[in-house]
Amino acid sequence: MGPEIIVPLSGMTMVLAIVIGRPLVSAWAKKLENESKRPAIPPEVATRLERMEHSIDAIAVEVERISEGQRFMTRLLTEGSAPALSVGQKMAEPVRLPDRDSLRASRETA
Repeated sequence: MGPEIIVPLSGMTMVLAIVIGRPLVSAWAKKLENESKRPAIPPEVATRLERMEHSIDAIAVEVERISEGQRFMTRLLTEGSAPALSVGQKMAEPVRLPDRDSLRASRETA
């Protein structure tokens, strides 16, 4: 490469560095300046926020357990735990329980 090719390439490199680098550097400087102006969090607030974070995490775990239980129950109900009836088979008869009064009377006599 001759000197006539290197000069334009170095000139283009400098222009690109200025066009791209200057906005990046100014954005970085502005970010640092804004962070330095931000007030520090008092230690009492920091400890309170930490306790709240732990509480929220515990609540999230409990909600997940509840939702897993709900999914399990929904799956059980949709699958149907009772076997299907075949043709000609009758449904089970409900069991009739005696009245409470008659149970109390039989217990008192015994």
